[in-house]
Amino acid sequence: MPAFQICVRCEHRWPVVGQPRQWCPGCRGLLLSPVDPQRPVPPARRNFRWVAIPSAAGTPPEAQPRTGGAAALGPTPRYDDVPRWGLRDRRAVTTVDEPTRAEKLAEIAPTLLVATAVLFALAALAEAVRYGLLLFNRTRLVDPVALALSDAAVGSTQVVAPLVALAAVVAAGLRLVRVRERVYAARGSSDPRPPALIVLGCVIPLVNLALPGVYLTEIADDAGPRLRRAVRTWWILWVLGGVLVVVTLLWRQRDALQARADGVVLSAVTAAVAALVAVAALHVLRLFDGTDLRGRPLKYRQLTVATGPAHSPIAPIEPAGRRFDPQEPVLEEPVEAPETTETTESAEQREHAKVVTS
Repeated sequence: MPAFQICVRCEHRWPVVGQPRQWCPGCRGLLLSPVDPQRPVPPARRNFRWVAIPSAAGTPPEAQPRTGGAAALGPTPRYDDVPRWGLRDRRAVTTVDEPTRAEKLAEIAPTLLVATAVLFALAALAEAVRYGLLLFNRTRLVDPVALALSDAAVGSTQVVAPLVALAAVVAAGLRLVRVRERVYAARGSSDPRPPALIVLGCVIPLVNLALPGVYLTEIADDAGPRLRRAVRTWWILWVLGGVLVVVTLLWRQRDALQARADGVVLSAVTAAVAALVAVAALHVLRLFDGTDLRGRPLKYRQLTVATGPAHSPIAPIEPAGRRFDPQEPVLEEPVEAPETTETTESAEQREHAKVVTS
């Protein structure tokens, strides 16, 4: 049998006539290097391998293991039909792991932070409108419809905004776990803090005023000044927001009419600071991902310090009369000598001086 080439697509054997071919004449598939049956190639030097494909009847039944020395090789496969031999391997189906609930929640952390900022901004606006109604009510009666709408806006934002903020805090904590794992992996080590401790440090009241800033500072030391400045700004706003929440809760315990009115203003300020905290937290997460606040890739500007001599790029300004054109001929004008007119009196004085000296 002459030498032949095997097609990797249709597995057809084509005899070699003259020069070896590269493409299969039947299916235009790639042809392997020629195989000579008279000169078999060792398996280590072959560019293909034969694979036993089981029959289509199904998976082979379990075989009884052999006794003796063959037991270490495992059970012998048995088929109802003769297995086919070919060049096509069955590729293992790569199963994509479904993301866990924690990973899904970490992915939507930016969305929850945006929703938190919007809800607290609406809460601040509702409190400001309520304070305006209080000022209006000092001299006139308030329309019941307007009062009902104001109460609904204030009540709904005071309930929904904290719940969304709590979900955003948990999601941001889970996102912080992933960011820390990525940063420590880039350093060639693993995160020394367990993920559960990080999430609990972000959720437990009063404790979360300090620990999240510590967690962020640990991974922001190697980053640029922009990220460190963003972390410090967020930390200051975060602590300020926590202090305002405590002050607002204590202020609402007062029963005086003016104290209640001042509590409305304090609630509006607290909600506004909470909205700023959410925006600052979103900015920090975006910077860790290498994007700006809107999720676009960051653009860095490189400034070069000039070390050469300073020079003026603009030529000095000269009057129009002094401009010189090299193509225009130069006209030279004769210069008249100054007139030396002597009066008769000066000549007589010189003559008199000559006589005296003689």
